[in-house]
Amino acid sequence: MPASTTMQTVAVLGATGSIGSSALDVIARHPGRLRASVLAAGSNVDALLGLCRRHRPDHAAIADPDLHAALRDGLAAARLPTQAHAGMDAIAELASGDACQTVVAAIVGAAGLDSTLAAARAGKRLLLANKESLVLAGELLMAAAREGGACIVPIDSEHNAIFQCLPEAGAGDWGPGTGESSCPRHDGLRRIVLTASGGPFRGRSREQLADVTPAQAIAHPKWSMGPKISVDSATLMNKGLEVIEAHHLFGLPGDRIDVLVHPQSLVHSLVEFIDGSTLAQLGLPDMRTALAVGFGWPRRIESGVAGLDLLAHGRLDFEAPDTDAFPCLRLAYAALEAGGTAPATLNAANEVAVSSFLQGRIGFLSIPALVEETLAALPAAPAASLDALRDADVRARSHAMKLSTRMTAT
Repeated sequence: MPASTTMQTVAVLGATGSIGSSALDVIARHPGRLRASVLAAGSNVDALLGLCRRHRPDHAAIADPDLHAALRDGLAAARLPTQAHAGMDAIAELASGDACQTVVAAIVGAAGLDSTLAAARAGKRLLLANKESLVLAGELLMAAAREGGACIVPIDSEHNAIFQCLPEAGAGDWGPGTGESSCPRHDGLRRIVLTASGGPFRGRSREQLADVTPAQAIAHPKWSMGPKISVDSATLMNKGLEVIEAHHLFGLPGDRIDVLVHPQSLVHSLVEFIDGSTLAQLGLPDMRTALAVGFGWPRRIESGVAGLDLLAHGRLDFEAPDTDAFPCLRLAYAALEAGGTAPATLNAANEVAVSSFLQGRIGFLSIPALVEETLAALPAAPAASLDALRDADVRARSHAMKLSTRMTAT
């Protein structure tokens, strides 16, 4: 049966977050093609119940096991047939089982790794928004996708743009759960150029960033994102993590992955080929476009996003990133070059630093300082297994927490 007439069942992991909300908006626009069969959230039972009442999934899961009863009782009170589940293991089982064909992996942080790997091993169409899965365990994830026959469609606007600019690997429809994919090939790539908005502090010097507040840092000028991702954008760590992601997704070394600041956020990335051609993907800054690409690929489906009027937007500007004021980008390149467990250490230390900043315990400039000190204290080791990476993650978090406490005391 052609893919265009097949109902695609979708698990939205991180359903109560900004990406989950955008995914459900796109799903709701295609009732004859897409259905949210699984909804999973971290700890916000009330929000998850509200989504269940609207989308009526077969399964709902809450990551916190202590909230299972609240979810179960809430579903019963709403007279919904939705089955209640709790715990990260349950979420991973739902992502890999018969409950869904497509998985939107939007759980924030390293917590999303197990369910993402499970979906890849099971050969799902994986709409990947959990960047930590690639940063922490990129080689393992890509190997799992190859072995399982999964097709990874990145949902970061930059990587999704690259995905769209690459040629397709064969004609025909992609059948969820069949192991057959029409994911793009990487033939003839010379380099990738990721664009960055520059965040809310573009143009400020290092000295001008000393008194930045959490409220200012999460006020992104273009994108509506969660607090952690917004802070990462403000420090340019988000772009650094995307460089590491691009390395795994598209098979290029760091010296063939460049970053340009593009404040209009209309050109989402560029791809340069060996024949001198450069292709770019443009569009309004709205995550629903990337999600619609993921759900519909290789076809195009409506996303709810308007077309781009270049005359109305006028000029397109590009500039080099300022790695003196925003050293997190430099640190990410260094971690990628070091390899092994260094990206996992970078990611863990950054999560601790951003959390400490959002809690008002450390200053904005202490974020890269904490990350750099952690990388220096914990040299890269071989990343031969998931256990080795988890150990690196734990050690980095412990060290970063001690640094954060020391910075708070001073």
